[in-house]
Amino acid sequence: MAIRKKKVFGTLERPRLAVFRSIKNIHAQVIADSEGRTLAAASSIEKDLVKNGGNIAAAKKIGKLIAERAKAKGVKKVVFDRGSFIYHGRVKALADAAREGGLEF
Repeated sequence: MAIRKKKVFGTLERPRLAVFRSIKNIHAQVIADSEGRTLAAASSIEKDLVKNGGNIAAAKKIGKLIAERAKAKGVKKVVFDRGSFIYHGRVKALADAAREGGLEF
C-alpha cells in the first residue's frame, strides 16, 4: 500500500516557498499556485552570488536573498515546501535564514 502525501498549495495571500537542492546547488522559489506565477526566485547558480552552492553557507545566503526578494514583492507569510528533501542540513539552513530575513512560516 502506498503512502499518500498531502500536496502543499500556495495562494496569492500565502504563497509556497519551494526548495530544490542538488549536489552542487540550491534553489528557492516563492510561487502562487492559484495564479500560476513565480513571485520571487533565488539560486546559487546566479553569477557572483556564491562560490560553492553545495554547502550550508550558500543555503543561508539563498535563504536571506529569497526573503529579501519576497518582501520586496509584498510577501510576508509563506507555506514551506521542502519537496521530498529531509528537513536537515542545507534545507534547514535555508529555512532558518528565510525566517531571519522576515518570512513567516
